[in-house]
Amino acid sequence: MLQQVTAPGSLVRVAVLSAVAAGVCLAGLATIVSVPLRAAAQRRGGTSAPSAAVAAPSPAPAKSSRYVVPRTAWGDPDFQGVYSNSNEYATPLERPAQFAGKRLDDLTPEEIAAERKAALQQMVAGLPGGRVRGPDEWWIQNLDLGRRAQPWSVIDPPDGRIPPLTPEGQKRSQGRVRSSFVGGPFDGPQDLNYLERCIARGVPGSMIPVMYSNNYEFVQAPGLVVLTYEIIHDTRIIPLDGRPHVGQNIRQHLGDARGRWEGDTLVVETTNLRNETAYRNANAATLTVTERFTRVSADTITWSATLDDPMTWTRPWTLAMPLTRDPQPLLPFDCHEHNYGLVNILKAARAADAAPR
Repeated sequence: MLQQVTAPGSLVRVAVLSAVAAGVCLAGLATIVSVPLRAAAQRRGGTSAPSAAVAAPSPAPAKSSRYVVPRTAWGDPDFQGVYSNSNEYATPLERPAQFAGKRLDDLTPEEIAAERKAALQQMVAGLPGGRVRGPDEWWIQNLDLGRRAQPWSVIDPPDGRIPPLTPEGQKRSQGRVRSSFVGGPFDGPQDLNYLERCIARGVPGSMIPVMYSNNYEFVQAPGLVVLTYEIIHDTRIIPLDGRPHVGQNIRQHLGDARGRWEGDTLVVETTNLRNETAYRNANAATLTVTERFTRVSADTITWSATLDDPMTWTRPWTLAMPLTRDPQPLLPFDCHEHNYGLVNILKAARAADAAPR
């Protein structure tokens, strides 16, 4: 086992290579677990409980007739503040088999409650063993899937399934997943993904919750919305002035975002992504991601992302989830050159290579 501790008040990064010392590469035996030291005390999963009546987000959510969206001093809908979707960690992207034939709107409160209870039990049962795990109570409090707002994320197509891949998309998806979570091999830095290398998570990947730090801050100014992600401290500056996208030869890990208001909904179209961070192996040259943010209550913004890439999927598709206001500020995410998780993983792999067989 290799353990790296960064500066006090930041993160503890633990790299587990359980089988490497013995020269065995098994999926899941190399795991990185990062825990914000202050988050356990400050956040219970980063969100407050959602309302009892849980409605599925839609690409263009309808504003409640009882709720009037506040305005900035210059008249735009006011989204400013920190929001979180930590309770949606491990929510299946696609509709689980037990809900076949149903839409999110068809589910009864009893079905949603039963799914939440089962999700929490499955999460605890699937935790890694040994010293890395820690007490079940910590996980239950800080990853309270019992407050999950919905049992799956894909809202379009209506069957809750990602559309079939095109022939080109199938070829592109045949490459192995690069991540320490699947147990190697670890021949070089490229064998760890861009999140583990502290580079970027892409769009909409930066909004997909992982086990911690699923927090997002909105800052607004006339003609601009700025969205900062706690993980990897990425920041997107989204102009609202109608300017065109940059040229196709300019590619960025978070793409080129352009926003506009449709009523009270912020619509953000992102192009010019890079293949390294394109979501689910999409073709960055043909991928367009259209996000919609709508404030539906004092504490809730609904978010959706439509992925349109004719070179990867046979039709566009949309995923969605709610964001809940968090009273805490964003925490520092100390993922930088002084965090030696990647270096230690590669050293352990080289030691395993040199060990007698």
